Amino acid sequence: MRQNDLSSLSAAGNLSSLRLVGADVSVAAGDLLWGSSLGGALEKLRGRSVLLLTNDQLVAALALMELDGVARRMVLCPPDMRLEHVPSVVATACVDAIVSGGDIPAASAPSVGFFVTCSPRIVRADCNRTLSHLTEWILLTSGTTGAPKMVLHTLSSLTGAVSSVRETMQQVVWSTFYDIRRYGGLQIFLRALIDGASLVLSSAQESTADFLARARAHGVTHISGTPSHWRRALMSPSARKIAPRYIRLSGEIVDQTILDNLRACYPATAIVHAFASTEAGVGFDVCDGLAGFPASLIGRRGAGVEMKVEEASLRIRSKRTASCYLGSSGETLVDEAGFVDTHDMVELRGNRYYFVGRRDGIINVGGMKVYPEEVEAVINTHPKVQMSLVKARISPITGAIVVADVVVKPSTDLGEVVVGNDKLKDDIFLKCREVLAPYKVPATIRFVPSLDVAASGKLARL
Repeated sequence: MRQNDLSSLSAAGNLSSLRLVGADVSVAAGDLLWGSSLGGALEKLRGRSVLLLTNDQLVAALALMELDGVARRMVLCPPDMRLEHVPSVVATACVDAIVSGGDIPAASAPSVGFFVTCSPRIVRADCNRTLSHLTEWILLTSGTTGAPKMVLHTLSSLTGAVSSVRETMQQVVWSTFYDIRRYGGLQIFLRALIDGASLVLSSAQESTADFLARARAHGVTHISGTPSHWRRALMSPSARKIAPRYIRLSGEIVDQTILDNLRACYPATAIVHAFASTEAGVGFDVCDGLAGFPASLIGRRGAGVEMKVEEASLRIRSKRTASCYLGSSGETLVDEAGFVDTHDMVELRGNRYYFVGRRDGIINVGGMKVYPEEVEAVINTHPKVQMSLVKARISPITGAIVVADVVVKPSTDLGEVVVGNDKLKDDIFLKCREVLAPYKVPATIRFVPSLDVAASGKLARL
């Protein structure tokens, strides 16, 4: 399978067979060969820095295909970005044009001099599609606080890890729980384009069950999402209505429990988990059905990626790495040797590294470090637990204590989790005490009906 080094989306050569399927309408990308989604305004966007400001993924996908190689810069704005951050994004990226899907009125958008409405209805237009720019792709990070960072990629860095599956599999239909304006979803959009396959887009307005039903109706064969996406999906009876040939997980720590649960539900499916970040790009894929990754990957130079572990943090040097952060904050993306510090902490156990959490997510219990994800991985091994969220609670003695919210599987007898019946809770406490150091064991466990998942697909952590 070849890797791709594209100068523009049109160079992929498969637009004519790509179909984009939204919740309400689908579009054959090949229609862009004779028409436009921009109402004939493409030439007026040439050389501009364009902000994609729309709630509709289908509109965003069409705009990306039209603007790459024509616009000087494309800024991919996720639909959940807070409006107060838009003026800062416009100023930092020197935006001089906005493309919307009609769901963002021009009057409410920042004044940039040029506003274009993009539509999934392709209209016949005489467009000059001559490539004139190596377009910069600006992605926004999904941080939980403050203004998002703006990360500069090129199409080459974004597609460095993408390999075509057309040589070995026919009739590939891709889908993803992600929004394509985030790194994880954009990777799937680019894979679908390179495969010349259909792509079934998710919608923030539909339930997980409805999305899975639609994926089944369109014959999805390849589908991706975060572990939290998949834990929620497996709670739905609709999970067994799809029969994917390939499942891909990324975006969060992949523990052994979610891998085993997916294997039980989809015994014939290839299940892969990948490490990737907006800044570092795709680091590696793991295909052996085990959590973590082989220690042999550290220090090895292959496919243009080199990794090392320094102060327990995974660091990556790669051609897939973003170029820089936009703006004048002074923060550097890579160190002097060209490595990105991912801030993802790992621990060597035998001949395998395991992710334990994020450096900025540590709970300090009396001077001892606790990674919430490490505790969640233990709680999630209980056969009646669907997912969990570990967090800190203020303590006057230790500064903080560990507490946990737990969602039980739909098949669990509700009598086990009602007030006054502590058997299930005691079982979870016992499992934690068997595996974890005392200061890592939750002080309290609370059963909840659901956990919030952010628009990025990750558990919502405060």
